[in-house]
Amino acid sequence: MKENLVIVESPAKAKTIEKFLGDDYRVMSSYGHIRDLKKKSFSIDEKTFEPQYEIPADKAKLVAELRKRAEESTTVWLASDEDREGEAISWHLSEVLGLNPETTKRIVFHEITKNAILEAIQHPRTIDLNLVNAQQARRVLDRIVGFKLSPLLWRKVKPALSAGRVQSVAVRLIVEKEREVNSFQGESYYRVTAVFTIPGKSEEVKAELNRRFNTQEEAKAFLEQCKNSQFSITDITTKPLKRSPFPPFTTSTLQQEAAHKLGFSVAQTMSLAQRLYESGRITYMRTDSVNLSSLCLGASKKVISETMGKEYVKTRNYQTSAKGAQEAHEAIRPTYMENAEIEATPQERRLYDLIWKRTIASQMADAEIEKTTVTIQIDGCEETFTANGEVVKFDGYRRVYRETTEDNDENESGILPPLTPGQTLTAKEITATGRYAQRPTRYNEASLVHKLEELGIGRPSTYASTITTIQQREYVQKGDKPGEQFDSEVFTLAGGEIKHTTNKVVIGAERGKLLPTDTGTVVNDFLLEYFPEIMDYNFTADVEKNFDEIAEGKKMWESVIKTFYKRFNPLVEKTNNIKSEHRVGERVLGNDPTSGKQVSVKIGRFGPVVQIGVAEDVEKPRFAQLKKNQSLETITLEEALELFRLPRELGDFEGGMVSIGAGKYGPYVLHQGKYVSLPKNIDPMTITLNEAVDLINQKRKEDAEKHLRVFDEDSEMEIMRGRFGAYLLYKGKNYHLNKTQQAEIATLTYEQCLTIVEAQDSKPTSRGRFAKK
Repeated sequence: MKENLVIVESPAKAKTIEKFLGDDYRVMSSYGHIRDLKKKSFSIDEKTFEPQYEIPADKAKLVAELRKRAEESTTVWLASDEDREGEAISWHLSEVLGLNPETTKRIVFHEITKNAILEAIQHPRTIDLNLVNAQQARRVLDRIVGFKLSPLLWRKVKPALSAGRVQSVAVRLIVEKEREVNSFQGESYYRVTAVFTIPGKSEEVKAELNRRFNTQEEAKAFLEQCKNSQFSITDITTKPLKRSPFPPFTTSTLQQEAAHKLGFSVAQTMSLAQRLYESGRITYMRTDSVNLSSLCLGASKKVISETMGKEYVKTRNYQTSAKGAQEAHEAIRPTYMENAEIEATPQERRLYDLIWKRTIASQMADAEIEKTTVTIQIDGCEETFTANGEVVKFDGYRRVYRETTEDNDENESGILPPLTPGQTLTAKEITATGRYAQRPTRYNEASLVHKLEELGIGRPSTYASTITTIQQREYVQKGDKPGEQFDSEVFTLAGGEIKHTTNKVVIGAERGKLLPTDTGTVVNDFLLEYFPEIMDYNFTADVEKNFDEIAEGKKMWESVIKTFYKRFNPLVEKTNNIKSEHRVGERVLGNDPTSGKQVSVKIGRFGPVVQIGVAEDVEKPRFAQLKKNQSLETITLEEALELFRLPRELGDFEGGMVSIGAGKYGPYVLHQGKYVSLPKNIDPMTITLNEAVDLINQKRKEDAEKHLRVFDEDSEMEIMRGRFGAYLLYKGKNYHLNKTQQAEIATLTYEQCLTIVEAQDSKPTSRGRFAKK
């Protein structure tokens, strides 16, 4: 029997820690939370707001094993992560396992190294109930919002939707950005650049005019004026600049830089960082702090001076400025600064390399740059040309690492040749290029994280799950935008003549952006109309401040929840009682010129649809699904009617006509009375006969594989293959087969099957979740 039991939340972490402790220590994993709110019920007392927890069935065996080992041990050490979630895991373990507070010790560490673990063992503490309460408040409030709003969305918009305190605000940001992009009216202008030469020399000087022209006429008139102008240098300004390194990584800055430099998604970055932490390579990856330990500062100084020289060393202590920083321990850094490389998977090595370079650069000297600005006068004009040049005198931290923003801001002018005031230049070429104002840029994962952090919404540790959730719920999708093509008029003055050319340019093309779906837009508008407080950016940020104050022991978590619930619940009841003739998000486009019936667009059960007619009409309404590139907000009446060009007849197959139609559930192939749904990636307006025949044959094959046995005694009795194994189909009704019966389907008799049917028919029907009471 081992005297000490150490419980952590992940098996990988347990494996690493076990190496550092002696034979008297057993290290076990709780595999995350061992209990949580019940999944299928509200699980919160609406008077006291006390949460009702349960141990999931899949954790029962693990809990029994942990309880047994805890009883056998003299001392139990709870070593879950050092943040609020980790503190809550330790508290739940203490409660469920019935641990004695006097013999139970809580230890925390922000890196999994031998020294850190042994140091934590020397300085245990008790569970911090303030941190537990802050986590509990977040969990309870999010459950209230989710459980109260989601059923409203099912009734008002469509089934299976959900709402969340942070996810709904994230969707709002993306919807508003999309509308900003769509409403943008870009103006054209002309940018003038020039290439000058120095008389008698081969060097060139590139410069830009200090004014932009609004019209083609203004640009051409300027070039005409330049035909006979003299160009001379009136001023040369040289000034030294210093560029300082950025602080080491926090959770959000790591997520952003990994997206920019490595192309990783936020979820991918957090998963890789988790693995690096649990294997002892980096410090804890959920942190708002930019602080570095004295041990790290000393190790970094040694590495820099030995590999690059003492002139590159500059020890820096960064201060955390994040609002409500809850993990003010240490930034994300390598545990051993002397390890510039590690043995790991290729992706883990790339992320580790980024962390190592950012950390080491933060302790290096400034980059020293000499910036030169040259002003070139145009004889007889108010406008001037400006040429810029930069010379790096000392690369400093840039020898190791450059921030993405520095890469983007890099001056293209480079080094200027030797110049003197009063010197005359010759204009080799002056070009006026037609440009268009850039529309706002849509969010990608990195820029959304930056915006959420700027507004104080959520916490860096929750950004990955938030971004994943809004995509899984199909409120947002990651995609590309092709942009629009424009003609760019270019006028070039060279050799005393002005030449005109036209170039094709694409404006607004974007890749890997977060785009709102029609469902996401409709849900956003519904919540904004009826629950503006939940969707308010300041409210969401204020909630985070309340959680911070609970964690600091300044507020009681129950009072924070009670205040919110008093305002929120009446709004839910009021909205629930509102009746409307139209479904939420429905938009009337006009009338069908052929039938005179109303044409509208709305969210249907399977996505956005166009509907001709209304439910009250004698004839059933007709439906057509919107195409991928169409939107409820922008589709026109003409575009909607175009979708009803179906059915299309494609041709004959096996003596029957193959046609393409559209129904309430989407487009389909119809052949000899049988329907085949069209996959989403196939356009019903362009599908060919051969493609349709392939789908028909594929459906026949799938159907044949489903029919395992048909009985001669009664053709209505069949054994079918389903998603969860074999089952009986009799007179249009399904009957369950247990594992023994499924194993014997080849030998089951008709009489045995009839007995199964009669037995299940005699049982009372179970009431489902949504059964009417």
